[in-house]
Amino acid sequence: MPLKIRGHLDQRLLLAILFLLGLGLVQVYSSSYIFATERFDDGLFFFRKQLFFVFLSLLLIVTLSFSPLKWVKTLGISLWMLAILGVIATYIPGLGVKVGGAHRWLQLPFGFRFEPAELLRVTYPFVLSLLIVPFAQHTMDRRWTATFTVCLLPLALLLKQPDFGSFLICVVLVATLFIAFGLRLRYVALGVLSLVPALGYLLVSAPYRVARMQVFLNPWSDPSEKGFQVIQSLLSFYNGGLSGVGLGLSQGKLFFLPEAHTDFTLAVLGEEMGFLGFLIVMLIYGFIVFRGFQVSLQWRNYEERALTLGLTLVFVAGVFINTGVALGVVPTKGLTLPMMSYGGSSLICTSFLLGALISLARDADLQSGRSEIVE
Repeated sequence: MPLKIRGHLDQRLLLAILFLLGLGLVQVYSSSYIFATERFDDGLFFFRKQLFFVFLSLLLIVTLSFSPLKWVKTLGISLWMLAILGVIATYIPGLGVKVGGAHRWLQLPFGFRFEPAELLRVTYPFVLSLLIVPFAQHTMDRRWTATFTVCLLPLALLLKQPDFGSFLICVVLVATLFIAFGLRLRYVALGVLSLVPALGYLLVSAPYRVARMQVFLNPWSDPSEKGFQVIQSLLSFYNGGLSGVGLGLSQGKLFFLPEAHTDFTLAVLGEEMGFLGFLIVMLIYGFIVFRGFQVSLQWRNYEERALTLGLTLVFVAGVFINTGVALGVVPTKGLTLPMMSYGGSSLICTSFLLGALISLARDADLQSGRSEIVE
């Protein structure tokens, strides 16, 4: 019996995602080949791993795209709970891996590692969308308050790792969603007045964060050490000019640009494909974000509207922070560029987010006639 698909698959959104996945493979090959040859005597070491994760990502996106939305939402909640357990497990000796002073990774079989915070970020909107409904309908009670408080507790785990970037993304996500669904301005002002000193304290309480902020304000204050990454990134963009030096011909990836295949892969792209290539990639990212906001407005009920908006905001945050770091307009933070950087955790989690977004887009037109919104 043929499978009946409700709604229409958003082909433009799917094509944009497939384009970035394909370009990401090219980017990983170009930016990692020399480093992999030097480190592992195998230029395709990172490319083969990324190819495997791209294959898994395609299966995940296609599966979610054709799955019932109810099933996708249930899976999102389940994965959020699993992500919390994963973050806790990073502190268990033998499971957790400490890298760069942070407990963020789980050691998996066959030499793979997984970062639970990635999964926690992309599944957080599934939980928040459930809390938005009683908030927007003004039916909150003590049980809602207790549930909301419990949902905020995992953020403390992110701080303890420490993963200040993921923590900040989740805080901004919570604030933005509640503001979008009617949080009164006086509470917004009170939250800002409370949050600014708290974030300021978190910043100055960790010397490495202070150092990052100083380098952000003036990378040339320490050009050979802490400011080296940002300076080399900007030089790569400068060398690329308008049309780039050509695919595979970047000089920055020749051990001048640290993390060329992960955090700073955009700088390699900017050097090899120039401003035009960079602009095309940003426009495609922009299209995905635009479709996310557009689909959110199509929904007439609070839960799916909040879920679509939340997923889009998480995606925006990943693109904005990584791009901002590469251009020197955001303090250095170890977040990969969605679908373009090397990394299995990031790619699989982003693919789950995008697959859910396609599922929401598919059903948006079917649900638009049924309204839960009280005018």
